Amino acid sequence: MNSTRLFVLGSLARGGPMHGHQIRRAAQIDRTELWADVKPGSLYGALHRLEAEGVITALRTEQEGNRPARTIYEITAKGRAELMAQRDEALRHSRLRPDPVDLGLQFTEGLSVEDLQAMVAERRLAYAAELASWRRLHTQSDPYLTPMEQMTFRHSLLRLETEVAWHDELLAKMPSLVPHDDETDENTKEMP
Repeated sequence: MNSTRLFVLGSLARGGPMHGHQIRRAAQIDRTELWADVKPGSLYGALHRLEAEGVITALRTEQEGNRPARTIYEITAKGRAELMAQRDEALRHSRLRPDPVDLGLQFTEGLSVEDLQAMVAERRLAYAAELASWRRLHTQSDPYLTPMEQMTFRHSLLRLETEVAWHDELLAKMPSLVPHDDETDENTKEMP
C-alpha cells in the first residue's frame, strides 16, 4: 500500500478533475502529512508516475493570468480499480512497524541509569509535545470534521496517549530494569 498513491487517487475520485496544486493544497489543508505518510512535495512526482501507469490521465492544461500552466488530471477506470485495491489493503492490513527504541533498550549495558532515564525522559517529552499539538489541532478543527475524520483524529490521539503512558511506566520501573554493575558481572560469568 502506498499512501501517496492512495491519497492522489482518492482525491481525484472524490473531488473530480484537479491540477497538482489543488491536490497539494488539499493535502496541506487536511494536514495529511500528520496522519499519513504523504508529503505534499512528493505529489507532483506521483502524478507523473500515475499518469505513466494509466491510472490517471491529463485532460487539459489551463493557465490563469501570469500563473504557470497547470495540467488537469482525472482518474481513469483503471485508477478506480487501483484506488479500491490500495484502500482495501490499507483497511485490512496492520502496518505496525517495530519501534527502534525497543531494540535500543536491549543493549543498554554500559549506560548509567541516569543517562538512560534522561534519554527516555527526553523522548517522552517529545511525545507529550506532539500529543499537546494534536489536541490543539483537534480543538481548532473539531467543528469542521466529518464523523470519519473525528475517528481518525481519535486514533492518532490514542496512539500518542499510549506512548506517553508507556514512557511514564518505563521511567517508573527503570531502576529495577537496569542491572547494577555487580549484576552485569555475574550475568557475564554465567554465559558460555
